[in-house]
Amino acid sequence: MGKRRVQRKNSAKLDSDDDNCSVISSSTVRSDQIPLSGAEGAVFYKDILLDEAVDALFEKRGSTREKALEVINAAFSFNLQNQFVENKFATILHQCLNCIKKGSSKEIALASRSVGLLALTVGPGDNAHKILKESIDPLSQAFKSCSESSKIISLLNCLAVITFVGGNDPEEIENSMQIMQQLVHPKLSSNVITVKPTAAVITAAVSAWSFLLTTMDGWRLSPKQWQESVTYLSSLLDKDDRSVRIAAGEALALIFERGSLEKFACEAKGSCDGSASEGNKSKGFSHMHGLKEKILNQVRDLSVEAGGKGSSKKDLNNQRSLFKDVLEFLEYDFSPETSMKIGEDTLHTSTWSKLIQLNFLKRFLGGGFTNHAQNNEFVQDVFRFTPKRQNLVADEHISNFGKRIYKSPNSVVNKARTQQLNKQRMLSEGRNFGHFAICVGYEDF
Repeated sequence: MGKRRVQRKNSAKLDSDDDNCSVISSSTVRSDQIPLSGAEGAVFYKDILLDEAVDALFEKRGSTREKALEVINAAFSFNLQNQFVENKFATILHQCLNCIKKGSSKEIALASRSVGLLALTVGPGDNAHKILKESIDPLSQAFKSCSESSKIISLLNCLAVITFVGGNDPEEIENSMQIMQQLVHPKLSSNVITVKPTAAVITAAVSAWSFLLTTMDGWRLSPKQWQESVTYLSSLLDKDDRSVRIAAGEALALIFERGSLEKFACEAKGSCDGSASEGNKSKGFSHMHGLKEKILNQVRDLSVEAGGKGSSKKDLNNQRSLFKDVLEFLEYDFSPETSMKIGEDTLHTSTWSKLIQLNFLKRFLGGGFTNHAQNNEFVQDVFRFTPKRQNLVADEHISNFGKRIYKSPNSVVNKARTQQLNKQRMLSEGRNFGHFAICVGYEDF
């Protein structure tokens, strides 16, 4: 009877702490196995937190799954979780895809990011290809069923990353690029209803499309696709939104970097292999040559654009700088050279392709980019970057956001630590009554 009272008391105590630590379950650890401080302790508690977060993805309450996804995203961004992913790969993927299928907008955005981070963690290979194959249908359905810009942007970023890492052949990459293109520039017909995409969605789609184009041999795309793409991107240079213009400018620079003008001059049917008439070849060349001249004039104007009322000086300077680089490339074939400090090392780019890859992965990883550049072999291979000194202590390079996630008194990690310590006290009370194990179960967190 005394044992039962202790058990009920302990269960009630844990349930009352439900809101304060929503991704911690009832697993117990012996007190002599818990490191309470230092780097070893930090790693231990992060591992506990990740295990509990993955378990929480099975919960019915959406808010619980959202908090679990936040923990997973922070952990995957700021530390490379190779061993954890090796053990939990299938579970993480399937539960994240379930969240995309049935979750709220916030949950879909978080789960999309988790899937992208999972792909970057596993790197190229069978698992990355499996992520792409199993994610295409859920992502495509999510695109069709949602209209919120933030959710669409998260889905676009996810599709771009998993295709970049897991696409084994050009057809798979081209399929993802077509999904992105149709999202913002659908071919209209009488029985198709489209929702006009926002400027933010257009920017994200063009950036994601360009990111994947960096992996493609330009000759894989048909001449008709090239012509449609160049024409559409040229039209975006006239849009009011500056972010749209910048994304389109980068994409156009990349297109012209990928091949010669003659490539774009080919007609849609057969002119590349000589089957079209000389007249058609000449007509196609003239059309694309004229389009390139139009783009040159647009780029020239944007590189010296005067700021209008309410115009952000920073955004205006970014636009001018970008289009000066594009103009210099189109006129003189000079690609911009960039450098970025990564700890004690410097990462360099010297082509539009590598610059676009760098900018996209920096945006996707946020504060976690430095960690991945220092420790993720796939990211290092992308940029041919070899750090002189590996990041031996992750906490030394963790971003401010990561510190908030892992170190603040109110963080989920510290709450997990408190929860574990509370359990040890309860275990001690139980032992006083001859009761060693606590049987606690939640239906939800």
